[in-house]
Amino acid sequence: MPSLPYRGRFAPSPTGPLHYGSLYAALGSWLLARSQGGQWWIRIEDVDPPREVPGAALAQLRTLAAFGLVHDGGIVRQSERHPLYAEALGRLIASGQAFACSCSRAELAAAGGIHHRCLHAAAGPTPAFRLRVEEGARVDFDDALQGAVSQDLYREVGDFVLKRADGYWAYQLAVVVDDAAQGMTDVVRGADLLDSTPRQILLQRALGLPSPRYLHLALIKDAQGHKLSKSEAARPLDDADPLPALRSAWRDLGQYPRALAHAGSVDSFLDAAVAAFHADRLPRQR
Repeated sequence: MPSLPYRGRFAPSPTGPLHYGSLYAALGSWLLARSQGGQWWIRIEDVDPPREVPGAALAQLRTLAAFGLVHDGGIVRQSERHPLYAEALGRLIASGQAFACSCSRAELAAAGGIHHRCLHAAAGPTPAFRLRVEEGARVDFDDALQGAVSQDLYREVGDFVLKRADGYWAYQLAVVVDDAAQGMTDVVRGADLLDSTPRQILLQRALGLPSPRYLHLALIKDAQGHKLSKSEAARPLDDADPLPALRSAWRDLGQYPRALAHAGSVDSFLDAAVAAFHADRLPRQR
């Protein structure tokens, strides 16, 4: 989508309060959008009710507001978009690119963990639905930060789930449908999702949807080069005192701390951050 104005998004799942890792990803995506005069939207990815924490979505939105990360457009909630996902799945089934499957996890593990065909002659009463990944299916793309990425989906992934057997929509389908429906030109997120991107590109092709540009931010590591522990990265943010965490995220994004040394408020910090931001200083994943 190179000819369209920049439109990015931050898409948290309401499984708890936003933590430092969330802020790092949100600030990075916000800066990349604002530094290019683009839009930055928020989407609540709440298609997995068993993992959802009541009140978490509202708490996350309050935190983003406290940290000055103002969004464009209305808040989109995936839980309100089931008809869009059903329509996309229906198209894939009609074209033979998706199929019902009753393979259990145990059966899948016994077959090597990669699904290439359903082991049952007929699907059960509550099947999952999978995208049919043909032999030779390969996706190559250039990540704006991590560089060239290549994945043989037939050998490394296999047929992947679009709708789970419990009736809930899979992340891969929902995110692809929403990014296209919302006109996202750029997807900025953590490198832990880099491996999912070829699946999303293959699904975009199957649905005839455009692929946005991708940039996967490096995961945060400690001084010894180790990934921060889950307990460290998952500490809730302090809505009443945003500046320390913002300054830390700015440094972790590879930016010059001195450029914002005199910012004494959230608004002045973010104004200065947009002016001083250099995308070429973002650290790559190691």
